[in-house]
Amino acid sequence: MEAIILSKDQFNELISKIEHISDKLNSTRTARTETYLNNKQFMEMLGVSLRTAQSWRDEGKITFSQVGNKIYYKLSDVEKFIQEYRNAAFAKK
Repeated sequence: MEAIILSKDQFNELISKIEHISDKLNSTRTARTETYLNNKQFMEMLGVSLRTAQSWRDEGKITFSQVGNKIYYKLSDVEKFIQEYRNAAFAKK
């Protein structure tokens, strides 16, 4: 087995880099947390029927994932979808 000798400064620099990488990994894990809605939750949230939800998926209006027979929507995609169809308030005359 071969031994490698580091100076105190080299060792501290190595530890600093490892801590930096660890911090990056931990922040990435936190950033990836996403809430998903199943099809029933999506329909209840928007107050639409099963057929309307299916039409929106078929027309490409809403992004979704399908695992087997289950449909899932990212909450952020649903919020984006709602914003796309947002109408500005009318000015009073």
